[in-house]
Amino acid sequence: MAPQQTGSRKRKAPAIEAAAASSSLKGAAAAAADREGPLLPKKQKRPATRRSLLHYLKGREVGAWGCAGLPGFEGKLRGYAVQKLPELLRERELALGTLNKVFASQWLNARQVVCGTKCNTLFVVDVQSGQITRIPMLRDRGAGLARAQPSCGIHAIELNPSQTFLATGGENPNSLAVYQLPTLDPVCLGDRQGHKDWIFAIAWMSDTVAVSGSRDGTVALWRMDPDTFSGSIAWHNDAGLPVYAHIRPRDVETIPRASTNPSNRKVRALAFNRKNQELGAVSLDGYFHLWKARSTLSRLLSIRLPYCRENVCLTYCDELSLYAVGSQSHVSFLDPRQRQQNIRPLCSREGGTGVRSLSFYQHIITVGTGHGSLLFYDIRAQKFLEERASTSLDCSPPGPAGKKLKLTCGRGWLNHDDLWVNYFGGMDEFPNALYTHCYNWPEMKLFVAGGPLPSGLHGNYAGLWS
Repeated sequence: MAPQQTGSRKRKAPAIEAAAASSSLKGAAAAAADREGPLLPKKQKRPATRRSLLHYLKGREVGAWGCAGLPGFEGKLRGYAVQKLPELLRERELALGTLNKVFASQWLNARQVVCGTKCNTLFVVDVQSGQITRIPMLRDRGAGLARAQPSCGIHAIELNPSQTFLATGGENPNSLAVYQLPTLDPVCLGDRQGHKDWIFAIAWMSDTVAVSGSRDGTVALWRMDPDTFSGSIAWHNDAGLPVYAHIRPRDVETIPRASTNPSNRKVRALAFNRKNQELGAVSLDGYFHLWKARSTLSRLLSIRLPYCRENVCLTYCDELSLYAVGSQSHVSFLDPRQRQQNIRPLCSREGGTGVRSLSFYQHIITVGTGHGSLLFYDIRAQKFLEERASTSLDCSPPGPAGKKLKLTCGRGWLNHDDLWVNYFGGMDEFPNALYTHCYNWPEMKLFVAGGPLPSGLHGNYAGLWS
């Protein structure tokens, strides 16, 4: 399960188990180091090894094994599994009915994934049975406030570190909705003095503090007060509707305006660096912004991105201390600690349809494109993973370099309406943009979802790769 997943209260979440395992491994390594401490003066070869050419070259690798904090054998074994899994994945499509374009997803447990769509539907899909359960949307206080707009939808779903809360959009796409896990009871709705436009991104700073980014060019910091929901969450009023707290942000900061395009500073994606307590943000005017995240937000820097068209996704890798930004045709890597970046951008070149989703796991970055394909990039080797020579039927004998490994997703469902007939000539082949994907690493599963890239087309795709 990916680091954002959750499980039931009776069973420790796999992500938490993985973290505990990692912690125990680190503890074991530390204990071993303590036991070896008195023997170090007797081992004269150790300093020589550190000065060897082999150690020097290994130390220069991007994301060297030592960065993961695992003992050598365990680290190599896990790294090997991460690198070999993609070529073993096989797709099983999931039917989502007539829902329109899945924009966000997260694993809840070993068999359930929560998803948000363009038609403003929040639902849980059981990847084994295919059963879909809809989750009621939270409404703003006051009948006169705006409700869901057909062209917006739910663009972000995030679980807090302890996987006890889920944050997403409300019925009004400008509001931040928080649910309790695993019951999905409503907790609170950020609809007071918050965003004036759609929420595109959410990141948790701690178990009770979240940050949201909006099309209105602002980032807002929200704090869930434990006193507000210390009792039972799912209260009900006389009308039989759930009652929840309505909160306001503790801090709202505005993205600085770029002189080239001051009206296009919409916040499109967020990623949080927990170690340094820093928040990365990408705006559609082609900038990366870094904020120090404490009780308030203070901006540290803004960097002009090398590729400025359609920067719509952002992820952060703890092991490598790198941010990755997805644009129309490239993925750019940023290390705020260094002025000059030494990792060259990777080019997807998937029909110019753009990078639509990104995720890091150790040294492998998964790229979901707008052309219905998944690509896998090894950040240490700085090249895409390649197919095994034995699986390439059109290459005999195999060339010196293998074929780029690419998983192509199924057709999904497309609404054959008047717009499809009149504007797209009844074309029946539309690759699905992969707007979201999330891993369940303990069970070696990958959930992928999206829909047709043209904004006017109505359709969906969801698949379980295992």
